Amino acid sequence: MTDDELMKLIQSGVMEAYNELVIRYQSMLIGFFMRNTRDHQLSEDLSQETLLKVYNQAWDYLPLGRFRAWMFRIARNLLIDDVRKRSHDALVHAARGANDEDASAMARIVGELVPPEAKLEQTEFVLLIDELLAEIPDDQRQTFILHHYSDLSLADVAEITEVPLATCKSRLRLAREKLAEKLRTRGVAPQEIT
Repeated sequence: MTDDELMKLIQSGVMEAYNELVIRYQSMLIGFFMRNTRDHQLSEDLSQETLLKVYNQAWDYLPLGRFRAWMFRIARNLLIDDVRKRSHDALVHAARGANDEDASAMARIVGELVPPEAKLEQTEFVLLIDELLAEIPDDQRQTFILHHYSDLSLADVAEITEVPLATCKSRLRLAREKLAEKLRTRGVAPQEIT
């Protein structure tokens, strides 16, 4: 069943459809928030708040096949609101953990950033990328995370972040360049990122 079909059922009052959306997206949302806040408990809270808003705003949703972009816009707005409430230093302290979706997203990123002959173990690389993501500007980090970890198209990321597609592409390019440079300074020679 598609996300739009589930949303139509939610609009009709079918609670099981909402439960299915929670199962489908909760871990993805937690991963998104973890990479932005570095705080597992806060990530779980923001994930639940996002899913609650999805339910409460279901009647405003128009089923046009853009559910993930709509949901991640809600998530991003909650993240921005939370960042405004908390000092940046409090958000950077990490309680690390990875779920299966994070691991598969990291495998895609590992393939892009590290040449096959690199000596770094994949697990170490995952931790290094997590650490380096915290060092790049928020707008670039969010673009990178939404595109690579949440597997959204650049058009969807541009819609979620409310910027033109060209700006989104620029932010992703800058994020990749900064990650590649930070990897080089750590002694890891990344391959050309396209």
